[in-house]
Amino acid sequence: MEFFVTHQAADHYSGDCSVAFVYKDTTNENRILQGLLELHRFEASLGETLMLGKVEGYKSKRVLAIGLGESPLTQKNYVKVLKSLSSAMVDTKVKNVVIPSLEVEGYDDSWLQMTTARVLKNESYQIKKVGLEVEKKAIVLEAVNLHSENNGVTEISKGVAIANGMALARELGDLPPNICTPTYIAERAQLLASTYKLKCEVLEESDMEALGMNSLLSVSLGSSQPAKLISLSYSNGGKEDPIVLVGKGVTFDSGGISLKPGSGMDEMKYDMCGAASVLGTMSAVAEMGLKVNLTVVVPTVENMPAHNASRPGDVVKSMSGQTIEILNTDAEGRLILCDALTYCEKFNPKVVIDIATLTGAVIVALGKHHSGVMSNDQNLADSLKNSGVSSMDTVWQLPLDDEYDELLKSNFADMANIGGREAGTVTAACFLARYTKNYSWAHIDIAGTAWLGGSKKGATGRPVPLLTQYVMDQV
Repeated sequence: MEFFVTHQAADHYSGDCSVAFVYKDTTNENRILQGLLELHRFEASLGETLMLGKVEGYKSKRVLAIGLGESPLTQKNYVKVLKSLSSAMVDTKVKNVVIPSLEVEGYDDSWLQMTTARVLKNESYQIKKVGLEVEKKAIVLEAVNLHSENNGVTEISKGVAIANGMALARELGDLPPNICTPTYIAERAQLLASTYKLKCEVLEESDMEALGMNSLLSVSLGSSQPAKLISLSYSNGGKEDPIVLVGKGVTFDSGGISLKPGSGMDEMKYDMCGAASVLGTMSAVAEMGLKVNLTVVVPTVENMPAHNASRPGDVVKSMSGQTIEILNTDAEGRLILCDALTYCEKFNPKVVIDIATLTGAVIVALGKHHSGVMSNDQNLADSLKNSGVSSMDTVWQLPLDDEYDELLKSNFADMANIGGREAGTVTAACFLARYTKNYSWAHIDIAGTAWLGGSKKGATGRPVPLLTQYVMDQV
């Protein structure tokens, strides 16, 4: 699917299909079109679609009417309209289309063009079945032309780049865990480095042992898959300190000795969506060629039960020198992240943001709509919240108070790796905060937003839009 900017209005477009946006409370200026809408009892409800043949006043072969509901059009409703539009174009086998510009309350043409390209491109993503070619017969859309009075090519290319980054994150998340291993993630990172001329470093278990990363290595003990610590650096921002993104990469989480229930355990292949999201963000930023310095760090392991796996009650020393009593081997994400967060200091980061499918508690708190964010820097938290609103990939801030940190006390080590049943998302962040005292840091818990379960099972590509928008906002 290719995207273009056209200065032709939708009614002057002579291709396959023109889109006509219709408000519920507004009469269309084209009387022929208005008459056809009334004839078909088209109510212009939000996302309602109607494909018409040749309409007098339009040069295209067909006109696709789509309802906008009541005016004014909000940001969220525009995205719903785009998703309905995408489905309708697939159902009616549209090959090329022109989409008129719109006014979205509170947003300009640049946002409109970038968002339209991103959403439509992302909607075309198809899950790849292992060993089979993607069935492309359902997707016939070849070209999308966005009407604009100005040159929106740059904004469209940004939207496409973000969608491509989301596609990478979704693909990695959707791959089965016998394929998407820590070694495979390292190979994909190296491929990304080769594509965009990035600096890539992959630490092996012997390297991590030499650095004292005993917390991270404790998670991979029970697996035959060796752990990897991957870093990718994009340098296009002069002498500025880099933004550092850390993505949790547990390629399969059985829970270890603290074994998870069997029901739904297949979805634990998605426990590496934090890693997938930072690689997707790096892809988007590099494709755009943004004037910024960005480093991503990916600690990646497999958490399995075995005779040599970590046990509840074990004590390990992290790279920082702090000791940890492992009370639950299923709270493993924080054990790999803490050593990665200590490792980040070598990059002299401007800020560090870690992204992790860390706790089921965040799903109880926020459901599937907002990711949770906690930070030791309110300015950073506010920036992430603003970027989330703009990108429609939102976060909700949770507290990070000392009272929660006290729940991590241990009789046998500097801290325990869990704090009990209460406020599980917050105590997990408090654990990580003990390793981030030397820089500005935020933690984003994406356990509720990184994938969908059930019949719609699949990775969402979040929070690639949020992270990419945050990086763009720093340029």
